[in-house]
Amino acid sequence: MASSDSSWEVPQLGPSLGRLTDPPTKGRPGALGVALDDIRLDLVTGVFDLAGAGRAFLAAGDRDDAVASLNRVAWLGLWERALAAAAARIADAANVGFNDAAVESRFRPRRLQPLLLTAQDHRAIAARLGSGGATFVAALDVLEQSVHASSRGGRARLVQEEWRGAVTAVARRLESAWLALEDAALAEQRRWQVEIELVRAWRRPVWPIWIFTLVLLAAATYLGLVLGGIVPVPPPLRGLVLWWWNRL
Repeated sequence: MASSDSSWEVPQLGPSLGRLTDPPTKGRPGALGVALDDIRLDLVTGVFDLAGAGRAFLAAGDRDDAVASLNRVAWLGLWERALAAAAARIADAANVGFNDAAVESRFRPRRLQPLLLTAQDHRAIAARLGSGGATFVAALDVLEQSVHASSRGGRARLVQEEWRGAVTAVARRLESAWLALEDAALAEQRRWQVEIELVRAWRRPVWPIWIFTLVLLAAATYLGLVLGGIVPVPPPLRGLVLWWWNRL
């Protein structure tokens, strides 16, 4: 390891993460009651763990592993885990809402089953939640280029500054991506809440009952006319009518 490597250091990422490091809020969650503060703080913890690993490698004189600790794959892995966790939480809350609404409205289970969110829906939700992370991914691409530059050598001071700048830029873009995710999560919850309310508002159709009642009433009226001798007795009812008349 070159002596110039001793000047390398991992930047302090807390200021660049901005509102990601805020304590849990007591604000109103989304329409489904889903809060994501713990997922956000887990994401921040993961970032600090990566930075801590990088500092440990630098302290041991291992610049390559220090750089690898904060590479594109590491950052993207944290982001994708946060997306998956947020999507799963929203989907699970939506399914709970569907089931509760179905119990309340007596929605038929066979009609409810296709409405429940599946693993495919989880992935679709995650994709929508992550749609605001384009600048974050672009910053990761710049970081990857700086990593390649560090592996090729060159003017150590310039390479180090490029890498440090790329790392802090990724942290700033991660904050923006998360804020976009929170907005998308609120919209996603509103979307599914509308579907849940449709299930809750469902009422069992009454027309079959009315048809059955009318048919039963018509049959009783006709039977009364037959037993009263007002209309001719049909052959299938002759035995019943004779039995009835003999009892009178």
